[in-house]
Formats: sequence, structure tokens, C-alpha cells
Amino acid sequence: MTRVAKASIVSTGTNYKHHIRTGPFELVTDEPVTRGGQGEGPAPYDYYLAALASCTAITLRMYAEKKGWELGEFRADLSLSRDESGRMRIHRLLYSDQSLSDDQWRRLLEIVANTPVTRTMREGVEITSARGNSVNEPSRQDA
Repeated sequence: MTRVAKASIVSTGTNYKHHIRTGPFELVTDEPVTRGGQGEGPAPYDYYLAALASCTAITLRMYAEKKGWELGEFRADLSLSRDESGRMRIHRLLYSDQSLSDDQWRRLLEIVANTPVTRTMREGVEITSARGNSVNEPSRQDA
């Protein structure tokens, strides 16, 4: 099996603030004060949307460069909501400060519907869990 990404999280024991390590980067996650957190970092669903937003922007920038299209300043606004039946939905609204044709926008919308993270979120992923022996023990996934 080929690893695509890896992350680990350490609990500080203070409310819901936690430290995430992914590659050489350290991130903080927390819950808003209104939910009992300290509000010192994005909440899990914020990171979920951020993952999709970053894949959206990177994929469309790569595609536009390959086609020789100038996107200029590009923005994607994403929102996550729950509909009346309880189903989660994401809406993505795309902007560019360039005058793109209707055909270019049509193609960009086709591309964005199939970014790697979009496909993973849409199709789902198998999630497994197992118990480790000690917090101080290196993860077997490191091997």
C-alpha cells in the first residue's frame, strides 16, 4: 500500500486544544469558546473544508497553467451545511478576477468536480483503528 499522507495529534489536556503534526508542519486545532474550547485554532470541520479548498485551488491552478489560461487572483469560498434530512452538503463558489469565457468556466467546473480530495470525500474512504501500546512508542505506521 502506498501512503498518501500522514498526520498525528497530541492532546494537551486543556479543553479541546490539540497539536497536529503532518510532515514538517505543526498545526493547532480547537473548538470555539461557545463549544467549550479555547478558540485557538480551526475546528475539525474547518480543516475538512480547508483540505477541499486547497485541493480545489491547486488543481485549478495546475490545469489553467497547463492550458495557458490566466486565472489571476482565484478564490474558492466553501460552506458546509446540513440539509433538512440531516445529510451534509458542501457548496463551492469559484471566483477569478480574469475574464474567462463560458467554455473556460464550464471546463473549470468539470475539473473541480473531480479533484483528488473531491473524489475522496464523495466516494468515501475506509477508516480502521487499532490500539497502540504506549503514547511514547513510535507509531507502527512510521515503519
